Amino acid sequence: MTGPAFVAHCLARLREYGRTAYLGERVSITEHMLQAAHAAERAGAPPALVAAALLHDIAYVLHEPAADPGLDVGHAALGGRLLAPRFGPAVSEPVRLHVAAKRYLCAVEPGYRAALSPASVRTLAAQGGPLTDAEAREFEASPHAADAVRLRRWDEAAKVIGAPVPDVDHYRPLLEALLRRPEPA
Repeated sequence: MTGPAFVAHCLARLREYGRTAYLGERVSITEHMLQAAHAAERAGAPPALVAAALLHDIAYVLHEPAADPGLDVGHAALGGRLLAPRFGPAVSEPVRLHVAAKRYLCAVEPGYRAALSPASVRTLAAQGGPLTDAEAREFEASPHAADAVRLRRWDEAAKVIGAPVPDVDHYRPLLEALLRRPEPA
């Protein structure tokens, strides 16, 4: 699927499938993803990080969780793999690392775990729990760790019923501008 077709497909899935409940949260997956992107925009994040915030849970939208009960554990890696060839590491790596960022924050920031939503606490166990000291050092060494942590904070805050956010199509120009261009032959 070409880059523009992939963007159109993702946005269509957000409009159609994404209206369903989101892993026990009180908002739909689409509301959640739009809130995360809007928070990134309000924070003045660079375009690639806004795109990552929007697409961080794209695996849930493209692959229905009911069809794959193990998806929650691997959704970040799958999302990163789906996005990497189309957008590159500035978008795909924060997506790939956003679950590790949750585990990292639970390990290094007192009180972070207590502030997680009940659904995030449940998934934390399935995702491996807080990182060990060695895993935390390895995470910190990633060139995309800081962006993944920023994304994770927007992710956790993006669970507000009825929060006003731009619609899905607001992000089409941003996503299309970030697409990797094919190399000239």
